[in-house]
Amino acid sequence: MANGISAIRPARQALSAAPAAQKAEPARSFAQCLRAADKKTDKAGSLDSIFRSAAERFGVPENLLKAVAKAESGFRADAVSRCGAQGIMQLMPSTAAALGVTDTLNPEQNIMGGAKYLGQLLRRYGGDEELTLAAYNAGSGNVEKYGGIPPFTETQNYVRRVLAYAGEPLSAGGAPAAAADGVSAESEPSVEPSAVRMPELAGEDFRRFVELYIGQIEQDALDGAEKAKKAGRV
Repeated sequence: MANGISAIRPARQALSAAPAAQKAEPARSFAQCLRAADKKTDKAGSLDSIFRSAAERFGVPENLLKAVAKAESGFRADAVSRCGAQGIMQLMPSTAAALGVTDTLNPEQNIMGGAKYLGQLLRRYGGDEELTLAAYNAGSGNVEKYGGIPPFTETQNYVRRVLAYAGEPLSAGGAPAAAADGVSAESEPSVEPSAVRMPELAGEDFRRFVELYIGQIEQDALDGAEKAKKAGRV
């Protein structure tokens, strides 16, 4: 692609092959993943292990997922941008709500949410990581509008930077993935689609919310069908 992005395609293509060797985990709904995040009490748990689990769960190359996190927040769970994006994967409140994330500052919930979103975008763009990253940064509406990576300096630089990070060994560190304050091991927050509160949005934000909301419903339906199939019910 233009502006030197095509020069790093070899590294991107090599990275894309990574998920093929990964072993899929048993099908679970995204709500179950979040409940597991809140119930997690293993103090030995690290951000690296969370990234690994999220990458396997949602079919995203682990290093690509980590590269996005590094570019977005430098792996800081408490990062909040001036525009309101929150946590390690810098999820906007509307995006987090559509994904079913109930606590954006909970490291595991945030990473799971970001991985789910990246997985949806990768499937939407046929595994094209450049378009996926452009959509993560500027929105899928702009990718469609311009027929590729939008001509925004920030987005062009973002795509190059993330792919460069993804081509290097990355470690998120060993910080424990503690549950957010006020969430006990016994609590089970409702994050099923019917419990997601629709925020007041307009324009591109509303479009993105709807896309993510529908994607969550479709993913949970696929997970349920796969689980039923394995149980011999279909």
